[in-house]
Amino acid sequence: MNALFPAEGRALDLVPVGRVAVDLNPTDYNRPLSQSQHFNKYLGGSPANIAVGAARLGLRVGFLGKISNDAMGDFVADFFRREGIDLSHLTRAKNGESLGLTFTEILSPTQSSILMYREGVADLALDPGDVDEAYVASTRALLVSGTALSASPSREACFKALAYARRHETCVIFDADYRAYTWKSKDEVAVYTSLAARQSDILLGSREEFDLMERLLGLPGTDEASADYWLSRGAKLLVIKHGKEGSYAYAPGERYRVRPFPVEALKGFGGGDGYASAFLAGLMGGLPLPQALEMGSASAAMLVASHACSRDMPTRAALDAFIAEKKAVHGGVVSAL
Repeated sequence: MNALFPAEGRALDLVPVGRVAVDLNPTDYNRPLSQSQHFNKYLGGSPANIAVGAARLGLRVGFLGKISNDAMGDFVADFFRREGIDLSHLTRAKNGESLGLTFTEILSPTQSSILMYREGVADLALDPGDVDEAYVASTRALLVSGTALSASPSREACFKALAYARRHETCVIFDADYRAYTWKSKDEVAVYTSLAARQSDILLGSREEFDLMERLLGLPGTDEASADYWLSRGAKLLVIKHGKEGSYAYAPGERYRVRPFPVEALKGFGGGDGYASAFLAGLMGGLPLPQALEMGSASAAMLVASHACSRDMPTRAALDAFIAEKKAVHGGVVSAL
């Protein structure tokens, strides 16, 4: 798996592209959002959460995105700065675009939902002119979020970044990050996400997200068929998530099932971003694929058991302690298929 990434010597390890938002998570647990009155404010958006999680685990992280030119944008920039994330290509919107707002609902530990306000958002105003070839060439990996493909000019900016990544042999990670209300149709999702996937080395997504990506390809909708198709077309690694059932990973000559670490969950969201950040940190740190998958599963469990996403991303010491404690009681979670 180490061959996925360029050798050390680049200035950065990971540059996510796309959505930055503000999450408002209720402190009124186990009730509908309509009845919630008290909220905590957090940095949000899947690529932003992954950036924070990866930085907490020791990666050198940048970000390619656009934020609002107001106090909420200041909030994001200050948070990233405290986490040691490079801000040189986090630009400010010029036409009054705002940060997206995400209100979350925690009905129960197993029932959660998300209400997003996404009209005129800054992240989708990312322009091809904001994409600097030298910046893409300076990182070992570029992570593109599917949501960033849902509208122009962000869509074109992403494909420009992908072209530069291919030119400079930067590893490309595609995180499907599907949000139905951001797209016009499922066919549109299929066209643009499959185009991005064809230019990617690592594909991350749920079974539903892979089904949407493959909507026009005539595949039967199984993990094995997805793995065979994408690996035959140049992908090096797929992770397909199945919620509470865990996930499956496929690479040439390696196939694994990953079970969730048992925890007392507080909410049903945030685990995917914890999984991605810890899994990628493990891989980029040179760990074997099973151990990196174990790190991803552990971080996902820690995030669904906590109130926030970005704020509660674990450090390496906390993650290792969690894994050791859970494995001592429950055993390992990764098994070969």
